[in-house]
Amino acid sequence: MAINTQDSTCLPLQEKIVHNNKTARAVELVILAFLVSMLIYRVVSFKDQEHSLPWFLALLCELWFTFIWILTVCIKWNQCSTKTYPDRLLKRLNEFEFPTIDIFVTTADPILEPCIITMNTILSLLAVDYPADKLALYLSDDACSPLIYYSLVETTMFAKLWVPFCKKYNIQVRAPFRYFTSKSSRFKDVSLEFQHEWKTMKNEYDDLYNKIEVASQRPFTFTCDHNSDFADFCDVNRSDHLAIIKYVENGIAALQGPFYGGSNCFHRRKVIYGLSPNDKIKNGSIGNEDLHKVFGNSHEMRESAAQILSGSNAKIENQKSLSSLIEAAIHVAGCTYDYGTDWGKKVGWLYGSVAEDILTGLNIHGRGWKSVVCSPDPLAFLGCAPPTLVSSLTQQKRWADGVLEILFSDKNPLLLTIKGNLWFRQALAYYWICLWGPRSIPELCYASLPAYCIITGSNFLPKINERPIIIQVGIFIIYNAYFFWECKRQGMSLRMWWNLQKMGRVTSMTAWLFGFLNVMLKLVGLSKSVFEITQKEYKSIDGDDDKNVGRFTYNTSPMIIPGVFILFVNMIALVNGVLRLLKVDYNDIWMEVLGLGLGEMFCSVWVMVCFWEFLKGLFGNGKYGIPYPSIWKSGVLAFFFVHLCRSFS
Repeated sequence: MAINTQDSTCLPLQEKIVHNNKTARAVELVILAFLVSMLIYRVVSFKDQEHSLPWFLALLCELWFTFIWILTVCIKWNQCSTKTYPDRLLKRLNEFEFPTIDIFVTTADPILEPCIITMNTILSLLAVDYPADKLALYLSDDACSPLIYYSLVETTMFAKLWVPFCKKYNIQVRAPFRYFTSKSSRFKDVSLEFQHEWKTMKNEYDDLYNKIEVASQRPFTFTCDHNSDFADFCDVNRSDHLAIIKYVENGIAALQGPFYGGSNCFHRRKVIYGLSPNDKIKNGSIGNEDLHKVFGNSHEMRESAAQILSGSNAKIENQKSLSSLIEAAIHVAGCTYDYGTDWGKKVGWLYGSVAEDILTGLNIHGRGWKSVVCSPDPLAFLGCAPPTLVSSLTQQKRWADGVLEILFSDKNPLLLTIKGNLWFRQALAYYWICLWGPRSIPELCYASLPAYCIITGSNFLPKINERPIIIQVGIFIIYNAYFFWECKRQGMSLRMWWNLQKMGRVTSMTAWLFGFLNVMLKLVGLSKSVFEITQKEYKSIDGDDDKNVGRFTYNTSPMIIPGVFILFVNMIALVNGVLRLLKVDYNDIWMEVLGLGLGEMFCSVWVMVCFWEFLKGLFGNGKYGIPYPSIWKSGVLAFFFVHLCRSFS
C-alpha cells in the first residue's frame, strides 16, 4: 500500500543532509601533495645544506603540520548536517506526551561570572517554548554565595512577569538584557497594549538590575572550591573564538557526531547513567545492591535510576512530603555523596580532566552512542565569550590542558577504538582536539626559525631563485585562500577570517603552550589540576560602535610573554635583514640579493602581522598596554635567543 508522503504524521522530525564536498576534497588533496613534496625535498636536499640545524627543525615541524593536516582531511572528508522540523512535532505528539527535561545552570564565582548574566540565563530558559510542567531548572552555585541566592530570589519574582510576557507576544530573544538593548525598531506597527507592557517590563527589569548591582557592592565571604563551569545558555552574541571548531564540525557530524562541548547540550538520562545502545535491561532485573554501588545510598536516587534504566515510562508514585523530597535532593547534591560510588567513573560527568565535557562525551561515544548537532535558524542558545585577551587565553589554556590529560588516561581514543565502540575516524577527530597542547611546540619553533636564519645568515627555505620555492609559496597561497573560502561557506566575514588567523597563531603559541607545560608538570608530580574560572562580562550590545571594541587588553599574566618574545625576535631579525640589504650593490650583484633570505624575511613580516596587536600593546596605555614586567621579561628572553643564535652562526 502506498504511503501518503504529504501526511504530516509520517514526515520526519529531522533530516540528515549530505553535502557535496568534492571541491574541498580536491583542494585538500592538493595541499597534502604540496606538504608531502616539501617533506621529500627536505630529506633529499638535507645533505647539501651548510646549516643543517634549521633545515632539520623545519623538517620536524613540517612533519607535524602534515600529520595534523592528514587528521583534518580524514575528519572533513564526508560532510553532513541535520535539519530539524519543530513545526511537525505537535502534529505527531500532544504536549502531555513530551518528555520531561531537566536543565542545569552552574556558576562558581559571582565576580568573574556576574550575577546579572547568570540571572539572564535563568530567565531565558524559564521562558522557552515548552510545557511548564515538563521543565525543571536547577541552579548549582559552587561559590555558596549569598549574592547569588539573593539574586535568584529577586529573579524568580521578575520571572512571574517576564515568562507570561514572552509567551503572550512570542518573544524570541528571551534574555532581557539583550532584548531591551536590541537596536531593532521595537514599536513599529505594534499595538498600544504591547507598547505599554514593554515599557512596564523594561522598568521592572531595570529595578531587578539595580537591586543586583547594589547587592553586589555589599561585603559578602565569596569562595569557590569545586570544579564547574558556567552554562552558556543566555541569548547573547558569541565571539568567533570557537569558530575553528565549525571548520570540522560538519565532518564530525558525518561520523559518530560532534563533541560534547559543555553547554547547549541535551543528554538522555539512560546515557548519562551508563547504558550502552545494545544493553537490554528488563523491569525488575536490576538488583538493589548493584544500584547502591553505582548510584549511592539515596533510595529516591536509586528508584529513579532503576526506572530510567529499565525503560519504564510510568510515573514514580511518591507519598513523601515536599520537605522530605527536598532533604533527599540536598543529600544527593552534597559534595561527598559520590564517594564510594561509580559517579564520575562510569556514570554522570566523568572526573579526571578539567575538560570534563570532552571526557564525558568521549566516554559516551566510546560506548557506541551517536550525537547530533542541531543548528536552528535563528540559533537558539548562544553563549558569553570571555571579554579580554587574557581571559580568553585562560579558557583556551584550560581546554588544552584538559583534553591533553585525556590522552594519558584509560579513555584514550585509541584504547576506546580497540576495546570499545569508538569509530576509528571519530578517534582521529578526538586526537585532532586532544593534540592542541603539543601543537604549540612546532608552532613556536616555526615562528622562531625565520628570525634564527636571518640573524645567523642561514636559511630554512629555498632561495628565491630556486625552483622548490614554488612549493612553499604554493602552500601559503592555496591554504590561506582555501581557509578563507571555507570561512565564507560558513557565513563568516573577511574580518572574522583574519581574526581566526591571528588568534590561531596567538592561542597556539601562548595558551596552548602553557596548557601543554601544565600537563607535563602534572605527569612528573610537580603540579596539580586547578580549575580556572573564565571571566564573563555584562555588556550592552549598544556599545558595539565603541572604537576600542576588539582591542586586546593585557595584564601581568605570564601567557603574554611568549607572544611578546616572538614579536621581539622577529623585529630584531628584520632590522638585521634590512641592514644587510642596504649594504648590497643591486646593480652589480643581483643574484646575491636573491640569496639574502628574502623568503625568511617575508615569514618574519607575516609573523609580526599576526602579532600586530602585541606591537600596538607595546605603545598602549592602561589596560591596552602590555605591562612593563612582561616587556622586560620578554626582552631578556629575546636577548638570550639572539645571543644563542650568534653562538651557532
